[in-house]
Amino acid sequence: MIVLNKTYHIKHYLLIVFCCLFSVVTFSQNLSNEQIKRVQRAIYIFNFSQQVSWSNLEDLETFNIGVLGKDRTLIDLKSLALKRKIYNKPVNVIGFNAVKDVKNIQVLYLKYNNNYDLNYVLKSIENKNILLITEDSKYNSSMINMVNVDNTFEYEINKSLLYNSGFRIAPSLETNAITSSEKWKLLYKDTASELKTSEEIITQKTNQLNTTKAELNDKKAVIEQQNQQLSNTNLQLQSSNKWISKLKEENALQDQKLDQKIEIEKQLEQFINAQLDTINNQQIAISNSKLEIDKQAAYIKNQLQEIEDKQKIIEENDDYIFILKMFNYLLAALVFITLVASIIIFKNYRAKKKLNQILTEKNKIIYKQTQQLTSKNKELEQFAYITSHDLKEPLNTISGLIGLLLEDHKDQLDQDGITSLNYINQSSIRMKSLIDALLDYSRLGKSQQFEHIDANVIVNTVKADLGNRILNSKAQIISEHLPEIYGSEVELRLLFQNLISNGIKFIKPNTTPIINISAEEFKNSENDLFIKFAVKDNGIGIPKKHQERIFAIFQRLHNRDEYEGTGIGLSHCKKIVESHGGTIWLESEPNQGTTFYFTLPKNN
Repeated sequence: MIVLNKTYHIKHYLLIVFCCLFSVVTFSQNLSNEQIKRVQRAIYIFNFSQQVSWSNLEDLETFNIGVLGKDRTLIDLKSLALKRKIYNKPVNVIGFNAVKDVKNIQVLYLKYNNNYDLNYVLKSIENKNILLITEDSKYNSSMINMVNVDNTFEYEINKSLLYNSGFRIAPSLETNAITSSEKWKLLYKDTASELKTSEEIITQKTNQLNTTKAELNDKKAVIEQQNQQLSNTNLQLQSSNKWISKLKEENALQDQKLDQKIEIEKQLEQFINAQLDTINNQQIAISNSKLEIDKQAAYIKNQLQEIEDKQKIIEENDDYIFILKMFNYLLAALVFITLVASIIIFKNYRAKKKLNQILTEKNKIIYKQTQQLTSKNKELEQFAYITSHDLKEPLNTISGLIGLLLEDHKDQLDQDGITSLNYINQSSIRMKSLIDALLDYSRLGKSQQFEHIDANVIVNTVKADLGNRILNSKAQIISEHLPEIYGSEVELRLLFQNLISNGIKFIKPNTTPIINISAEEFKNSENDLFIKFAVKDNGIGIPKKHQERIFAIFQRLHNRDEYEGTGIGLSHCKKIVESHGGTIWLESEPNQGTTFYFTLPKNN
């Protein structure tokens, strides 16, 4: 029984020693990671200082780094300063307890959990040419901020604050910095890693608890075995007592010798003492086992409570991680929407700016063209006035003198003279007709009396005006149900009259003129409603080489002996159509007739 208890205590001591060794190893590992991180922190601060430019760097004998608050980083920086320089200058590390004492340094390091107000610190070092490096501060609240991620650091930079403070940074420092979204991702990764570590610890504790339960069960079995042995001992003791009683009875009955009785009593006494010692040891073992069981029960209770606390922490971490995920999603969506909106606004701004520039240039061109047109119109009006008065007057004089010569001196002239005078008279009359046609052309497009007109009425009026020519040529003028148009009635009547007259005039001999007039509605690119007219004849046609100049003023394709006219009719048509906001063109083949197309607005 005693051997069993010693074995149990040895196992218990070994378990305690194992746990102590595990704790020492774990603590050593954590201590090693912390030492590595401290060295990394100091190296980061030196590297940041090496990648930022100072305006007064050449005037410095030593490069000074300050640490605000009680922080072991001061010791780490001093250790590194013994081995490294910054810009080939010795490094001096100074500790400050208050913000007001900070002066004569180039770099100030501050850990966020030291409870200093960053805004107050920035205001205190303003215009002092001091670079502020913080650790785990809020986003963009410092010049350079180091962020703890797993067993290393990342960093973010506030470019606007750096530039406003007069610092210039190396491109590599800006390239390797993390953005806001990256920072959240890294923090989330760090939280997830800690959560995973907590879960592993909980799993390890659960396994230890299960092991402890198994050991308790084994101890309970040992105690039950010891209780069984104690019962057996009691049975043996009872049997001994019965045997003693029996011996006493036999002694009384048989009257044994005194020596034998004494010997028997000594043996009985020894046996009883041994049994009592065994019972006492068993009682002590039972008491110790009960105390151990109570300790194990308390330990199990503490482990269960710790497991419940860990479970609550895990649930809280799950909620926090979920909130972080949602925040990241919302942040990404907001960044995307902001980016798309910025691109759209920028494109619209660029398009409007470009359009405004184009419109400004076109307005300038239109203004110049308007000035030129105004000047040309004035010149044309002056030319028309001169033509109507100054040119027609000598023509009238010439015609009058020729008439007097033919009346008074006809007998004194021979036949050649009379023929020459008649030719001069005809030329002056033709010149007067050309001047009148030119005056009519200059007046076209000046009418302001636009109104809605039925095209059928205009065509019927033209047919009435050309009644004799139509009757003599037996011409057929076919017009469909023509729509209503908007324009000057006088000018539109002249337009249809010129086209119908040309269809009757330019025809082969012994051929009956047939003229078809049709119209259809359409909308232009600006959704305005127009009427497209087609005037088709069966005349002699126009060769393609002459179709481009047919609308020019005074352009004739035939001799006056063959076809009469001034050659200004189609010029009148073109000017009338264009003054109404339309266009005119033709399709023709020699001996196949000609179709004139023109467009006119249906409404104002």
